[in-house]
Amino acid sequence: MGTLAVRDDLLTRIAKLAEASRMPVEAQAEKLLLDSIQRSEAAGELRRLVESIAAMTPKEVPQTDSVELLREDRGR
Repeated sequence: MGTLAVRDDLLTRIAKLAEASRMPVEAQAEKLLLDSIQRSEAAGELRRLVESIAAMTPKEVPQTDSVELLREDRGR
């Protein structure tokens, strides 16, 4: 596609990782970027899932604080 400007200190760190992984610097940089994007997308999917589960809780029904439930269980 094209080139990407990267700070020298960051490029040095990527080069060290690439050497340890025995892969070209470009391949290591691509892998790092792809891993970061995938984690970000997964976090977004998790957030959407959590929000959809939270939306299932009826708003008109009072909810008991979990701390109270834990204290009650410990007292048994």
